[in-house]
Amino acid sequence: MSLHDPNSQHTSSNDLRDNETRQQNDSLHGDSIDSRAKKISLQEQMQIRRSALTQTGHHASTSEEIRYNEDASSTDPIYYEESPFQSSKKPESIWRRRWRRFRSIKRGYYSFLVLAVLYLVSFMLPLIMNNRALMVTYNGETYFPAVADLFDFLPGISSFYSAEQFGQTGELGEVKFRSLAKQYEEEGEGNSVTMPFYPWDPYETDFELTHPDPPSGKHLLGTDDSGRDVLVRLAYGFTVSISFALLLAVIYYIIGTALGAIMGYFGSKIDLIGQRVVEIWETIPFLYTVIIISSILKPSFMLLVGVLAIFQWIGISYFIRGEFLREKTKDYAAAAISLGASTPSIIFRHLLPNSLTPIITFFPFALVGGISVLVSLDFLGFGLQPPTPSWGQMIDRGLQNLEAIWLVIAPITALFFTLMLVTFIGEGVREALDPKVFSRLR
Repeated sequence: MSLHDPNSQHTSSNDLRDNETRQQNDSLHGDSIDSRAKKISLQEQMQIRRSALTQTGHHASTSEEIRYNEDASSTDPIYYEESPFQSSKKPESIWRRRWRRFRSIKRGYYSFLVLAVLYLVSFMLPLIMNNRALMVTYNGETYFPAVADLFDFLPGISSFYSAEQFGQTGELGEVKFRSLAKQYEEEGEGNSVTMPFYPWDPYETDFELTHPDPPSGKHLLGTDDSGRDVLVRLAYGFTVSISFALLLAVIYYIIGTALGAIMGYFGSKIDLIGQRVVEIWETIPFLYTVIIISSILKPSFMLLVGVLAIFQWIGISYFIRGEFLREKTKDYAAAAISLGASTPSIIFRHLLPNSLTPIITFFPFALVGGISVLVSLDFLGFGLQPPTPSWGQMIDRGLQNLEAIWLVIAPITALFFTLMLVTFIGEGVREALDPKVFSRLR
């Protein structure tokens, strides 16, 4: 057989020609795929991927996304986690992430829970610490004096019950429920009195003891020099202090935020004149003003809140003014203006939400300042008038009776732990809102 077989040469040339044709077709096919791929938008690619996923019977979870196989001959979907493409799960907002971060700070979060629970329970103190009965059953009728005392501020509800109304002997005027309980027990006629857990009132004097009386089973923290129970006055004083600080902070936050936003947003002459007015107002001596007002008017809860609020807003206005000056120069503010958004919309919808971080961080420390200033004014005699349960007045009474050391230790300890809890909350809020941890760009 010859080495140069003509049939063999013809077969080899045909194979070579077929290979070249196949390569050209593959090349053309690849070019057409690439050219079509370039024309497909990202949204269309996502739709194609979801359709392929449905056709193959696979269901991706929220953290999975379908992806094309690079091999054109394969139609099997491939899954991968944490896809850069949009998933069905709604993105977590920055405030939700900050709240999650705050909850991870155990000291601040648990301090918040403890303080919140104590403050909510303090509104139920008339049902826990009171010299009025929770329930009185007399001649087949049932009365709830402590509940009436809780809602005494509502029109048409009175917490006064006369001694004659319940058949109490030896008493004139208002009924004495502790004595009435003993009377019903001795009579044995089916009438009953149910007293609260701690049956003493913050304004009630115990005339059976010498004053001040040391801690005992009857009065757990003793009595002051007027015979009033120290523990009850501490509990009611906690409600007064926290309520005063919260109301004060909210009012002067509103004033300072409004004025600071106006100066920061409008700028120009409004900012210039506003800053001069703030500087003049800041020079007015706060303590002398309070002393003058206290000498003319009888200090009350709302009067002190109003007087302090008109001085405390200055610092908040500085914060908000600075934030507005910075935020209004950013692109999103310029975009809102170019789209024709109204001034209130720009201020309240765009700038204000992005300017609240500093003052929210400062809010717990504003509560510390509110509690401290009330205690200081009460201690100096320019705050709430006796016999209002106030920690400042209790400290003052304790310093006047140093032989009864419990009168000093009790209010100072309560003040210390309250301020410590609020400070822990403030540290947690500051850490949670730290832009180095969570920002709008992350």
